[in-house]
Amino acid sequence: MKSLHLLLSSPILLHRFASRSIATLSSSLHRRRIIVRTNRPSFPFPILWKPVSSGKVLAMASSSSAASPKHTNRLAAEHSPYLLQHAHNPVDWYPWGEEAFEEARKRDVPIFLSIGYSTCHWCHVMEVESFESEEVAKLLNDSFVSIKVDREERPDVDKVYMSFVQALYGGGGWPLSVFLSPDLKPLMGGTYFPPSDNYGRPGFKTLLKKVKDAWDTKRDVLVKSGTYAIEELSKALSANAGNDKLPDGLSRTAVTICAKQLSRSYDSKYGGFGSAPKFPRPVEIQLMLYHSKKLKEAGKTSEADEDQSMVLFSLQGMANGGMHDHIGGGFHRYSVDECWHVPHFEKMLYDQGQLANVYLDGFIITKDVMYSYVARGVLDYLRRDMIAPEGGIYSAEDADSFEFEGAKRKKEGAFYIWTNDEIDEVLGENADLFKEHYYVKKSGNCDLSSMSDPHNEFAGKNVLIERNELSAMASKFSLSVEKYQEILGECRRKLFDVRLKRPKPHLDDKIIVSWNGLVISALARASKILEAEPEGTKYCFPVVNNQPEEYIDVAEKAALFIRTNLYDEQSHRLQHSYRKGPSKAPAFLDDYAFLISGLLDLYENGGGINWLKWAIELQETQDELYLDREGGAYFNTEGQDPSVLLRVKEDHDGAEPSGNSVSAINLVRLASIVAGDKANSYLTTAQRLLAVFELRLKEMAVAVPLMCCAADMISVPSRKQVVLVGSKSSAEFNNMLTAAHSVYDPNKTVIHIDPWSSDEMEFWEEYNSNVAEMAKRNNRDSDKVVALVCQHFTCSSPVFDSSSLTRLLSK
Repeated sequence: MKSLHLLLSSPILLHRFASRSIATLSSSLHRRRIIVRTNRPSFPFPILWKPVSSGKVLAMASSSSAASPKHTNRLAAEHSPYLLQHAHNPVDWYPWGEEAFEEARKRDVPIFLSIGYSTCHWCHVMEVESFESEEVAKLLNDSFVSIKVDREERPDVDKVYMSFVQALYGGGGWPLSVFLSPDLKPLMGGTYFPPSDNYGRPGFKTLLKKVKDAWDTKRDVLVKSGTYAIEELSKALSANAGNDKLPDGLSRTAVTICAKQLSRSYDSKYGGFGSAPKFPRPVEIQLMLYHSKKLKEAGKTSEADEDQSMVLFSLQGMANGGMHDHIGGGFHRYSVDECWHVPHFEKMLYDQGQLANVYLDGFIITKDVMYSYVARGVLDYLRRDMIAPEGGIYSAEDADSFEFEGAKRKKEGAFYIWTNDEIDEVLGENADLFKEHYYVKKSGNCDLSSMSDPHNEFAGKNVLIERNELSAMASKFSLSVEKYQEILGECRRKLFDVRLKRPKPHLDDKIIVSWNGLVISALARASKILEAEPEGTKYCFPVVNNQPEEYIDVAEKAALFIRTNLYDEQSHRLQHSYRKGPSKAPAFLDDYAFLISGLLDLYENGGGINWLKWAIELQETQDELYLDREGGAYFNTEGQDPSVLLRVKEDHDGAEPSGNSVSAINLVRLASIVAGDKANSYLTTAQRLLAVFELRLKEMAVAVPLMCCAADMISVPSRKQVVLVGSKSSAEFNNMLTAAHSVYDPNKTVIHIDPWSSDEMEFWEEYNSNVAEMAKRNNRDSDKVVALVCQHFTCSSPVFDSSSLTRLLSK
């Protein structure tokens, strides 16, 4: 692409750019290839991604000690941690809202929109370089109205302008930097911009001057391009269904198409799909496990085992690597190298919920406690560090922190990395064992790949990684595996205690409904799946060794927090997030879809009937607010905010699954719980939803792995139902519920009913009288729990013990 300097200084080039951009946009949108792949900056203009070491940049940051701020802007009145981080910039920031829009109209100047989030490393870099600069602030304040948006608070605003940048330039990320007209049409944009010109490429200061000049002299071309872009985006991102449902063949083959596409990108050396930087993307794991199950059912055992081995090797690679926090539990965002070693150190809640779930799946399938250990570590990390006193679960922890109290700058990973001498000092006689196990070196260990530390920022530092088999290492030190693990656990605990004395990374303490829904699901499932661990299993630190049923208590508290603080009992509507009170933004599709999914898991794993009732209630509200009843599928917003120019039907299953993919599965699950017209309505809505994305499923299944699973689920002739009848207070009930969840089967629904509960009987009489009849026929003995497995409109003979139920489900 032409240099930005030439582009903005030449009317001819600018006209050609606008024309070519419109053509490119139209073509790319109609192919439906709009995908945000990573959080790494990607530049529409030829600007270096990493012009200098970020460590050097952050060295310019102010010290951690409090001081009277020189500047204070409107963001000081906001609740978002990200906006508050910028409250004392010299830039005259506005939050997203009518005050800013009116100011731009009144002054007749363009808007500079900056979108990020509080734990975004490159957002911090751009703040230090540009937004704390008096020189840059003057350019912005004199010629623009500057708006800051927290993408986690306003994903709807982010979606509009990310789609624009991505469609025109082929990539996206955060910070997102976009120039808008006063009526909010996008003019041009990118992601991270360095402050000054470098290597013949324009810096942010040059960009601001050129955009101002273009606005003053070539406004019509810019505005025309932006208006057309929004019109084309609107058409492409709100497609309608051509038919009432997918062709039968596509419903059944989409999973296979996606699995083949993923297999071609499989890294047989290190695991995972794709090359560096490596993102976990749990939806890929879910798809491959689902496909493996289908192959086994079809008798294709060797192919099934091949899919499964890819998944298990990938899960092992992630667990062994530095992306996994071996000292404190949980996972960092992604690995910068191909070997899962050096991570980008932020911890995001949506990763923790999804990864805990896929490790739970790994345990169900293999019964290998390595997978349950990792899942427990994730959930115990959340319980220890990420849960508010009232029960809601916080959003994220930053990658950057101060190395010590009073330090002048933050460094990425400072909280998590170790020197050889620190290990020696803390661990004493066990230091050599620990260092060999975790590949700790005097010179530092970030040397496994040329991509691990290209700027030598971690010289002399170590990111813990396991590279050898546990049994081989135990043998080398003449120890039993159990004793070896015990020593490692003691070492990790000592290092954890030392780490606690370091300045902690910034905690983003927003409570977001959608991300809480993902974690509620994992916590609920863990409460039953982990009951299948071998008796007497003990884990070493950082796992806590609590009883599995404690996890469902945490899940219920999180759900109750949302219901109490972010739900209106009269309107039946959610709010999106909470920090010192509910956010101004209403909920979005993902909030409903992910929470409904979590509530269904909460009910199926032993939660009360009230959670199932609420899930049904929320589905009704979701349909009312977001469903396109004529065109099919769900929009991402209610469409009531005129400042949000696009109402999108999202399909991409990326770092988070799409709201439409999750909704399709929710509808299939709900249809297997209720009966009659309501069940038929759920299935009809799901079928039409999937039909909207027929072209996507055909041509780019790898972009929508969870939607591929949904398409297959709806084609299954009859979903398996496990019905448990008995008193919830009986000792056998928990055993039977554990057995019901002991076999991996995504096409299974678990229903439990206490025939002595009038509340439950009334619910089932209303929503599925067949279940109520089963309860009436099997309520003779309050000490007995009866299980029936139903499929194809017939039920098995009743079974009365958990081992018989496990055998029945394993057939």
